[in-house]
Amino acid sequence: MILRTIFSRKKRAAVLLLFLLGAACMAGCQQKKEPVTKHGFYFDTVIQITLYDDSKEALIDDCFAMAEAFQKRISKTEKGSDIYEINHANGASVFVSEDTLALLEISKKYESLSGGSFDITIGALADLWDITNNPGDLPSQEAITEALSTTGIENIKISGNQVTLNNPDTRLDLGGVAKGYMADQMKEYLNAQGIQEGFINLGGNVLLLGPKSSKEPYAIGIQKPFSPEGTPMFTVKPMDGSVVSSGVYQRYFEKDGRIYHHILDPSTGYPYENGLLSVTILCPSSADGDALSTTCFSLGLEQGMALVEELEDTEAVFITDTYELVFSSGMGEDIPYEVLPASP
Repeated sequence: MILRTIFSRKKRAAVLLLFLLGAACMAGCQQKKEPVTKHGFYFDTVIQITLYDDSKEALIDDCFAMAEAFQKRISKTEKGSDIYEINHANGASVFVSEDTLALLEISKKYESLSGGSFDITIGALADLWDITNNPGDLPSQEAITEALSTTGIENIKISGNQVTLNNPDTRLDLGGVAKGYMADQMKEYLNAQGIQEGFINLGGNVLLLGPKSSKEPYAIGIQKPFSPEGTPMFTVKPMDGSVVSSGVYQRYFEKDGRIYHHILDPSTGYPYENGLLSVTILCPSSADGDALSTTCFSLGLEQGMALVEELEDTEAVFITDTYELVFSSGMGEDIPYEVLPASP
């Protein structure tokens, strides 16, 4: 049974876009325009961009070129990228791009908001677990302790465009914010080209390009955790903004009946065990949504929801390990949603 809980406001893991083609076509056909969709693959994820104007298809290729260039600057595994160079500089200073500086500042902001639970210096720990490729091998406690000794935001020194790791063994991992930041850059570019309708989907990070001309909301389905068919558990219906989910079902392995997922606790070195399966954040910026979804998951239900309720223009939906849906106070009032019938 799904319970619907709404937190009162003291202050005012995969996301599935349920694209309403009928409404889109109705608006587009009136202007003799049709939606156009293209796919690319960057940052180990599929990128889908849909514009409600097929004459603007070339702009999608521009966005893919942006993604490729961004990946070459930010990837931790691609030689020559800013992050690769920082991680392999043995403590020497590295000159980085404005994008990298912006990502580091966003990351520092959420490290502070989360009390350290959002931590981009856990690269060594993430590599140790290697959740995506791990067949079920648990790291030793000694290896985890050693990896934890390299973490801490204080290990990052920024001076102008120079970045230095005070601990040469520290490894940065911007996976918790990079996709959202890239989506924001694409939206900014498309809006500047006059595109105000459509969406960007970066492996579940959905960013809307603006309200539909039909004045109808978008319908975005949030996946039921561990559903093999990707069945949506509920839909949210925003007019604009970003929808981002983080959850234990996106990258994980199972051993002895226990799930080991990719959201790692920098205080223990192990995946979080806090009674949550996923957190979905709705806010204007995809970079903020990306970082907040991980931050709120790491804080747990009560502290995570308390943070959301303090932030302007931000809503959230938590799914607990008993499949209870917990909504922030603006959901339903500010952003409509619909809980879908449970699968048989």
